[in-house]
Amino acid sequence: MSIEMTLLIWSTAVAAIYIMVQSAFYRLDHGVIYAGSARDNERAPNILNARADKALRNFLETYGIFIALAVATELTGRSGGLTQWGATIWLAMRVFYLPAYVSGIPFLRSGIWMVSAAGLVMMFVGVAF
Repeated sequence: MSIEMTLLIWSTAVAAIYIMVQSAFYRLDHGVIYAGSARDNERAPNILNARADKALRNFLETYGIFIALAVATELTGRSGGLTQWGATIWLAMRVFYLPAYVSGIPFLRSGIWMVSAAGLVMMFVGVAF
């Protein structure tokens, strides 16, 4: 199995962590009873809940691209330095992105996002050219 496929499998664990963190902050903010309801008339989230939700949404925005590039790399047999490093960089930065976003450290989140985007670009170039 290629490095990209191995990282794709591990990315599901990272996705689960994002979902669990967002869910935990939601329940801490709104309560378990409300979380189990139809959530009618939902009030604005507190800061940590909002940040965890935004981090999850951001992860999901790039996750499909990562999946497509990892699968394309495998199917075309074009695994190489660019695709391997790109996948590694993307996944590593997504691990760091969640705590950076939730903690609210200025510019850190944006920097991590840019590096993760560079990883996707590396994968694209490696598989497309």
